Amino acid sequence: MQSLPGFRDFLPEDCALRNYTFGRWREVARRYGFVEWEGPVLEPTDLYKKKSGPEIVEQLFNFTDKGEREVALRPELTPTLARVVAAHEREFKKPLKWFSIGQFFRYEKQQRGRLREHFQLNGDMIGEADLAADIELVALCIDVLRAFLSRHFADRTTMHGVFMDILGVGVLITGESGLGKSELGLELISRGNGLVADEAVEL
Repeated sequence: MQSLPGFRDFLPEDCALRNYTFGRWREVARRYGFVEWEGPVLEPTDLYKKKSGPEIVEQLFNFTDKGEREVALRPELTPTLARVVAAHEREFKKPLKWFSIGQFFRYEKQQRGRLREHFQLNGDMIGEADLAADIELVALCIDVLRAFLSRHFADRTTMHGVFMDILGVGVLITGESGLGKSELGLELISRGNGLVADEAVEL
């Protein structure tokens, strides 16, 4: 019996490479003063519908649990982050600098290099509306990439080329006015026989 379409087995060599990648992500994030946190993999489906509308359900692994609750495997971290911050707002001094490395799921058509599950580094700064927060996250993203590049390669490649060749996309900038929130995300996906950091940087 094979694994489900869009899902992977991590054999020892792949698992070692994945853990090495996670270690470098953590190293860079902590160097920038980010602290690690994590949220649940399973959330109420309504949490994602409130952010993205009812059409998001078509992209979710969702079901009714034994308690008759509508739940879904998380496709992203932002809704969970918003819920957690709202519930514990008075417990933490802002600005918050949090990072998380987690697994995410989307029920969508498989494409080359994009499966139905992936691991992602999320870096979030909350309570800081200054442009410096965005600049710091860009610097963090660059250093995450540099952690995987040899000096020989870095000396011969512009950072724009790095973003396009390693990430596969440029930097995607979005905004949430008045929230003082900046976000960075890097996905770990499968490409060929190896694992690479790929796609999705949000500021």
